[in-house]
Parts: sequence; C-alpha cells; structure tokens
Amino acid sequence: MLKLSRRSFVITGGAAIAGGAALAFSSQGARVSVARASTEQRFVFIIQRGAADGLATLAPVGDPAFAAQRGVLARDFDDAAPLDGMFALHPSLREIGGLYAANQALFAHAVASPYRERSHFDGQNVLETGGEAAYAMKDGWLNRLLALLPEEDARAIAVAATMPMALRGPVQVSNYSPAGLPEASDDLMARVSLLYAEDPQLHAVWEQALATRLLAGDLAPANGRNAAASGALAGRLLAGEEGLRIAMIETGGWDTHAGQRPRLTGLLRSLDGIVGALKQELGPAWAHTLVLVATEFGRTAKVNGSQGTDHGTASLAMLLGGAVNGGRVIADWPGLNDAALLEERDLRPTLGLDRLVAGALAEHFALDPARLAGALFPHGGSAPLSGLVNSARAVA
Repeated sequence: MLKLSRRSFVITGGAAIAGGAALAFSSQGARVSVARASTEQRFVFIIQRGAADGLATLAPVGDPAFAAQRGVLARDFDDAAPLDGMFALHPSLREIGGLYAANQALFAHAVASPYRERSHFDGQNVLETGGEAAYAMKDGWLNRLLALLPEEDARAIAVAATMPMALRGPVQVSNYSPAGLPEASDDLMARVSLLYAEDPQLHAVWEQALATRLLAGDLAPANGRNAAASGALAGRLLAGEEGLRIAMIETGGWDTHAGQRPRLTGLLRSLDGIVGALKQELGPAWAHTLVLVATEFGRTAKVNGSQGTDHGTASLAMLLGGAVNGGRVIADWPGLNDAALLEERDLRPTLGLDRLVAGALAEHFALDPARLAGALFPHGGSAPLSGLVNSARAVA
C-alpha cells in the first residue's frame, strides 16, 4: 500500500484540492504551464505536438511548384488573399491574420531545429531541450531562461498533469494539476490552511496553490469544453501587475497523415481561438507580450495517398504579440520543385529555429544575445537574429 506523509500529501495533492474541477482536454485541447519572473514583459510558448504542416498553414502560393506538389491540399488557398507576393495564410487563422495586419505577427518559414530524423518523441525532445540531438540535454531551454531572470522572482508553476520538458531543470517549478473532484468546501479549505500554518515549507506550497486557484478563477473547468479556454486561462494568469510572466501551452493532434484538410482546419481554428483568448484576457499586458508558436518538424511537400502528409523537416514558426516587430514574413525560400526538396520529399530548412528563438527572447527580455543563445542552445551555431521584437530597454 502506498503511504503518503503529511508533507507529500500537500505537495502532490494539495493543488488538486485547491483547484477543484479537473483540467480535462479534448484531443485538440491544450495543457497549460506558467512561470513567474520579475519583468513587465510576458512570454508564451505554444508548442504544436505532432509536426504541424507549415506549408498548409502559411502556403507559398507564389511558388510555381506549389499547386502541383500539394494537390488537394492547395484548395484551401483558392480564395485566400496573399500576405505578399509569395505567401497566403490559412483562412481559419482570422485572429492571427488580424495580428499580421496590425504588425503584431511575424512568420518565419523554412525553419527547423537541429533535428533531422522523423521521430515525434526525439524531435520534441530536441525542440524542448534546445540540444543538438535527442536526449543530449537533461533540462529544458525554458527552465534555463528562468535562470537568467532575477533569481528571487524566477518561480515557475505548471498547470498540467505532467511537466513539459521545456520547463524541467534546476530552477524549481511547482505543479498545479486540478483533479476531477467536487469543489472543496470553504470549511475544508480553512482546515487545511490551519493544518499547515506552522510549517514554513508546506504553508508556502499551500498558499501558492491557493493563489493559482484564485487567479485561474472559473476558467479551469472550461478547458474540457474548448481549446480557447487554455489561452484564456494562461492570459488570466499573466494579466495584471501581479500576474505571472511566462507560460507554456501544449497543443496536440498535428500529426495529419490522413484526411488532412478537415483535420487541419479544426486544429488551426483551435490555435486561433487560443491566441484570441490569450490576447483578450491579457488586456493592456498584450502590448508587452511575445508568443512563440513552433513544432518539432514539418511535413512532406507532396500529399500522400490518404490525402494527408508524412513526417518532414522544415516548417513554420510564428512570433505573435504586441511586442513583435511584425507584419512580415522571414523566409530564405528554398523552393518546392523536386530538385529543391530535401531528400526529394521535404521542405529544405534555411533558418535555424534556435536563431529565431534566441534573437526574439534576447530583445524581449533585454538580455545579451550571445549569452542567452549560449545558455539556451549551448551546441552553438549561427548568431541570433535581430529586429524581431520592439524593445527600447538596455541589454543586460
């Protein structure tokens, strides 16, 4: 029989009592993780687990080989208005399209991490750890980012059943995972508070759980009903002067091997809802917010026999938010003709995702680019990009 001590009970189960309703998500839903830092700037990382098709999200309609390579998948862009002479955004991304028009969205195409194989697990590990190869590093780049922020305020909390790899590491990250239990009574809450009032460590853990429950409000139960609620929850946790500062939102289902058109339409609509709800809940804080949307790798240029796509290499990354120097697409476009494809099947990467992330975060948090890149992506490589984020603060 498993025995829990008084101390282990509050650490593993206290947040569930404090949270009440469970964070239950659909297959297109999301889990949310949040972290606090002493800065006005906010950062949100939305991960697309399953390898999102960047060619079907931001389509290179100006490429002469686009229609022939994409086949039935090209139909989604028959009536799409191009953003420029080359690219058109999927019509499901109305909120994100509005951000682009307001110069608050920047798209980086033909990007990839150092990973060049086709395993979801390995690719996600490289994406989240910032390593050069799968399992080469034991902590996540988002946890290492926290280590570069003021130590006394760089506290993290995961609102999820499991901790995402990107947030794992030496910087302590608490866990908030409400269970599917009836709402605890005020009397029970008061009794538990009294029980741990004299214990410095347990009292602090319990108070943190109560504070997160208060910030989440009535949004946590709604996560079981729609994906947008995860964006609303993260936005509420980050909003206000006393709000948290860093969040991670997990989305899944992007592995579209068959029947891609209707599936991807729903997935992109959910992503758009997450971003819209996040922006709405953040309110004025949106002006200081940077959102990164990225996936572990892309999908094949050619449609397969099941009207889907298989595992590929390069894909699309997005930078969104009021802090973004947007309204543009960054792409050293390699082309989609057969001779230009990697291994005659994949979009060839021409930009390292590490350069994009390091450059954006360095500008956003006013950190030295070289120092930040070395901490987050220690395998080295090209210099971080610049001019991605609107920031007038001094570099530390």
